Amino acid sequence: MASLPVVKICCIKSVAEARSAIAHGASALGLVSSMPSGPGMIGENLIAEIAPTVPPAVAMFLLTALTDTDAIIAQHRRCRTTTIQLVDALTRGTHRDLRRALPGIKLVQVIHVRGEESVAEAAAAAPDVDFIQLDSGNPSLAVKELGGTGRTHNWAVSRRIVETCGRPVFLAGGLRPDNLAAAHVQVGPHGFDLCSSVRTNDVLDETKLAAFFAAVRALK
Repeated sequence: MASLPVVKICCIKSVAEARSAIAHGASALGLVSSMPSGPGMIGENLIAEIAPTVPPAVAMFLLTALTDTDAIIAQHRRCRTTTIQLVDALTRGTHRDLRRALPGIKLVQVIHVRGEESVAEAAAAAPDVDFIQLDSGNPSLAVKELGGTGRTHNWAVSRRIVETCGRPVFLAGGLRPDNLAAAHVQVGPHGFDLCSSVRTNDVLDETKLAAFFAAVRALK
């Protein structure tokens, strides 16, 4: 029997929210640093406060919109998470530069699935990262959307990326208990990532968390 997908709860905003997500079954947590748009942003001091309270078995993702590797390295050294999630494409430096500077830190490249070109983008990034994450943003807008949209995207493209990129894939974007089984069948990701669907008035919602994890456990 295949193992169930792992679940990453993003947009964590406090130690209490981190503990709640873990108690419900989260395998990873996302801490969102400064972004051009979207929910869940917190300051680096708070990220650095939350990160060491999380058990070693739970991965801590620093979401960064920075695109310069020197700036990303400096930010990570201030925040001290186990993983860096790049929500935009690098414009200066490479993933290999990050690996050399931050040994042992896992790298995740987000691909915003907008069309067939996303398959090639994922293939280009995959050899130098640990995970690919597929989301529903739009980096080409004047104010970039880099996550947290609450929208689904074309899961047929996502499926092709899962099948061809050679890396474990997280699926994000508009996931809810009522569409989770379809996402599992149609995409087959390593894990699910969610933010807005388990929050109410920008607070992590225990009832929504419980419903989502019940839906995960019900997957075949």
